[in-house]
Amino acid sequence: MSGLVLKLGPKERVLVNGAVIENGDRRARISILTPGANILRLKDAIHPEEATTPVRRVCYIAQLVLSGDADAGEARRQLLLGIEQLSQVFLDEDSRTQLAAATRAVNEGQPYQALKALRALLPREERLLAAAPAPTGSPGGPRSSALAPAAPRQAMGRAQ
Repeated sequence: MSGLVLKLGPKERVLVNGAVIENGDRRARISILTPGANILRLKDAIHPEEATTPVRRVCYIAQLVLSGDADAGEARRQLLLGIEQLSQVFLDEDSRTQLAAATRAVNEGQPYQALKALRALLPREERLLAAAPAPTGSPGGPRSSALAPAAPRQAMGRAQ
């Protein structure tokens, strides 16, 4: 048997092709046999108000494709633009590998694989932002950046 195997904890939720599925009271193991099914663990989902950094915004766009809340063509354009902008900041070899994998996945129409590669950059981004001085005019406030394109405004209402 091949395909994606999900190991779910009690009451854990996943989004499968736009439908929210909740596990029962016990741990479960589910095999997804359909190739190309869009799967997202909701515990790993980035909510709209959390898409506040360049990498998180690009991840959020990939997530919107998985949830069916974004037009695939427009999201593809935004993902490729966002990845290109991130490549101007993440210059180390491992980050470049992740960005190349994300680009490949977007070009092959595999939003989950793109999201997976991009999520690997989140800890690096956190370290970079922690080391960066606060922007002038907003001491102590949340950092923002023009690196990533604005994410579509659709909310993942089904994912909550």
